[in-house]
Amino acid sequence: MLHTLLPCDVVVVEAEDGMWEGYLHPDEATSIARAFPGRRREFTAGRACARAALARLGVTPRPLLCDADRVPQWPPGTTGSITHCDGYCAAAVAWQAKVRGVGIDAEVLTPLGKEVELICSPAELQGGVQAGLPAAFVANVIFSAKESFYKCYYPLARQFLEFSDVEIIVIDDGCFEARLVNHSLPDMLGFRHCRGRFALHQGHVFAAVVL
Repeated sequence: MLHTLLPCDVVVVEAEDGMWEGYLHPDEATSIARAFPGRRREFTAGRACARAALARLGVTPRPLLCDADRVPQWPPGTTGSITHCDGYCAAAVAWQAKVRGVGIDAEVLTPLGKEVELICSPAELQGGVQAGLPAAFVANVIFSAKESFYKCYYPLARQFLEFSDVEIIVIDDGCFEARLVNHSLPDMLGFRHCRGRFALHQGHVFAAVVL
């Protein structure tokens, strides 16, 4: 599904059954050795998806380790993003010469509770409904859109974000614009907003942005 939300310059690989228990480079395995089994499965699937996607770009396989900020250290000249939720995992990669940054997110589509007030502004919720989204899942779309924006933003700006720092404007049923509205925060290579796409599919919400 995520590949339908991204341009052709971005390679997307979704996890297949064998990837959840697949191979990890020893250095990757060391970095996740103390994690719970569920987290190790997600990590393993994410690395398998990333290796497969990079291979499609023609990049020689190598360990995909994280830096001190827990950001994957993509091979020189490439950029990427990994997402996982219950039963789903995917990676998206691209050459930086064609894509400055990418962020993907997948979430199980379940109604949110009181946390909606922390994630979404009244204007964002109203805008989603006016754009034609099912009222019960507007908050899910906004949450996933903000997560995908953050995954694109943080590796470039190295700045944590609060939900209120970003405004999501749902343009129609499938597209949104993410705007960095806290003007005290650094931009992304001169950009303070970007377009993204989303989809509701088989009990999940998917969102993706590129810069």
